[in-house]
Amino acid sequence: MATPNASCPSPMKATSNGAFQHENPLDHAVPLLILQICLVVVFTRFLAFIFKPLRQPRVIAEIVGGILLGPSAIGRNEKFLNTFFPKRSLTVLETVANIGLLFFLFLVGLELDLRSIRKTGKKALMIALAGITLPFVLGIGTSFVLRATVSKNVDPTAFLIFMGVALSITAFPVLARILAELKLLTTDAGRIAMSAAAVNDVAAWILLALAIALSGSDTSSLVPLWVMLCATAFVLFAMFVIKPLLTLMAKRSPEGEPVQEIYICITLTLVLVCSFVTDTIGIHALFGAFVVGIVMPKDGPFAGVLIEKIEDLVMGLLLPLYFVSSGLKTDVTTIRGAVSWGMLVLVIFTACFGKIVGTFVVSLLCKVPCREALALGFLMNTKGLVELIVLNIGKDRKVLNDQTFAICVLMALVTTFITTPLVMAVYKPARTGSPYTHKTVQRKDPDTELRVLACFHSTCNIPTLINLIESSRGTRKRGKLCVYAMHLMELSERPSAITMVHTARNNGMPFWNKKHDNRDQMVIAFQAYGHLSSVNVRPMTAISAFSNIHEDICTSAHQKRAAMIILPFHKHQRFDGTMESLGHSLHVMTGLVLSHAPCSVGILVDRGLGGTSQVQASDVSYQVVVCFFGGRDDREALAYGIRLAEHPGISLTVVKFVAAPGKTFAFGAKLIGITANKDRKVIDVAEGTSYDEEKQEDEKFWSEFLSLCCKNVDSTMYEERMVERKEDVIAVLREKNKSNLVLVGRMPQVAPLVLTSDCPELGPIGSYLATSEFSTFSSVIVFQQYNPKTDVNPLVMEVSDHMDMPDTPTRSPK
Repeated sequence: MATPNASCPSPMKATSNGAFQHENPLDHAVPLLILQICLVVVFTRFLAFIFKPLRQPRVIAEIVGGILLGPSAIGRNEKFLNTFFPKRSLTVLETVANIGLLFFLFLVGLELDLRSIRKTGKKALMIALAGITLPFVLGIGTSFVLRATVSKNVDPTAFLIFMGVALSITAFPVLARILAELKLLTTDAGRIAMSAAAVNDVAAWILLALAIALSGSDTSSLVPLWVMLCATAFVLFAMFVIKPLLTLMAKRSPEGEPVQEIYICITLTLVLVCSFVTDTIGIHALFGAFVVGIVMPKDGPFAGVLIEKIEDLVMGLLLPLYFVSSGLKTDVTTIRGAVSWGMLVLVIFTACFGKIVGTFVVSLLCKVPCREALALGFLMNTKGLVELIVLNIGKDRKVLNDQTFAICVLMALVTTFITTPLVMAVYKPARTGSPYTHKTVQRKDPDTELRVLACFHSTCNIPTLINLIESSRGTRKRGKLCVYAMHLMELSERPSAITMVHTARNNGMPFWNKKHDNRDQMVIAFQAYGHLSSVNVRPMTAISAFSNIHEDICTSAHQKRAAMIILPFHKHQRFDGTMESLGHSLHVMTGLVLSHAPCSVGILVDRGLGGTSQVQASDVSYQVVVCFFGGRDDREALAYGIRLAEHPGISLTVVKFVAAPGKTFAFGAKLIGITANKDRKVIDVAEGTSYDEEKQEDEKFWSEFLSLCCKNVDSTMYEERMVERKEDVIAVLREKNKSNLVLVGRMPQVAPLVLTSDCPELGPIGSYLATSEFSTFSSVIVFQQYNPKTDVNPLVMEVSDHMDMPDTPTRSPK
């Protein structure tokens, strides 16, 4: 750092008159703060992108970013430090960072539901106490060693408690994200870890309040007592006065109506007022914000709206400033010599040993399996922002010197960084399920129940999906339809996603939405439709990173014994008819589901089937076209079309394409098939069968369709069209571009109709049907039939004696 001046630096003006007035904007508080925020956000997000393949939470990137920008790395350049982080700007920087931190602690309090702590079982409670007690005791022991070496002349009592808290804390918000990322939330280890971490978090805040009370500058022994008494009175005031007020505002904010602006204003002001009160008491402003979050009602839309109002600004812009302000205080270069490095190793070892061994031993005593107990130990060793808050308070109170502060920050970084890889190494719960028969729409017995897992990720998909379900149920009593509507939510660092994660923890992941007051608005339409129709509809929500959400989809499909997964196409149609991509991650997800699906898959290209609203059963009037070239996938499309034709409001037309005598649909070109994993290879016949077998299957199924067609002349018709070149196929398809729905197989033995396509998962015909050149009116479903001969890497291992959960959902009482 720069050499401090003997005199205090002059205060900075808020704004400058501009460069044209010969003023440097960086000499003024507002433009400098803007530049600092931009620099910090860009730098930390870049590091988060680098750490993403290592599956590290974003807090790791932000802590590392703060350290690198400080005097440990980039900040060693005095010119850089004096330009972007001059000493006289640090007060403004830390003030804004702490305002962001106040509201972040309010969000943390909202995430932490005390009801889950009250429901904590004896096993989780014992593990939590072991995960606090042993590290706390070891932390006190370590503090004696530190006081004898690198932390001389500090207040012994406060130092003991600060070190005990620093080593015993478990970062509840960070742990929730790690568990969700590793898909361990619904495992026994995940449930126990979340419950134990919640207990740990509350205990740590109480101990921290005690440490702050004891670290005051007043020498009187009565002061800490008065601080603790006032803090207790404040907590009681929050429980019996503030909580009823917040509950009243929550009750006056009913579901489906906008929350009044005055309620938002009152709540946010309450956070600041309570922060001021606790700071006045002497237990730090953060406690006030945290307590308001704790007593805030968690049910209903009020809490969700508050989170949405403040999370992006706080998490995206203000909170990273806190990491930088911490990084500017962290100078790793102060750790010099064998003694200092020995202390670093000792602190890391003590923190890991206390948490891991304490949790592991008690878990074994509670009859938790060995690998699961070891995973619990690693999970409870997670540190994060709360740890950094403890250390910063200790440094501000002169309890921790520069060297001890740097040692503890590195300890927090290392323990959090190793959590994910260690848990992945020792504990990967096997996905097992019982085998089932009906994995395709095409089946020998059409009277059996058809189970469909319909996925959606936005409200735009819902009307089409409901209209498709309505069309698929027919009017017969035989062969009932059961639909699982899965909302795909991307797991992010946002508290709103983590509040859904906590709900998932209690209900299973992906979980069934059993509560009528569920905050996920997207499932309400499906719940209403299920009550009004004869279809079993069970809304679900999958919360995961889109890079691996296919695991949830495929696992749920197997668990629910689905015959078909319906996936939304990764593009949507704009008003001008062009197709616009919704994101590369959704595109990748589709390919992964096609590779690992335990049943048939249908990719829905949505062009507004039935308009933008649900169509009543009596008003259904759709023209459905099936394009039949032959092959496994086309047979699946035809089987689904036959089911749709049972609905009296649907007219089905099947177009059978016939090649000219002595020719094939290759039209003189080699057929290049693109598998789901994008391997390109020459395809002569369908995989796993011979050409003759495929042809026999096509002819057999076609004859069954013809016999059915004769019985339903009014609703079902077919036509055979001979084609000699690609242009003939395109011409026939264009004749049908005014139909409501087109069904086609993914990989028929046909030459591609388009020269280039960025959607190989749709196959040669589907890639053309998805273009605006074909239609801006007709929705399309591209089918891939399940083939057991190519299902060589299943995500779920079938075990014949596996005890599966009840498969058919029962209708909730109205």
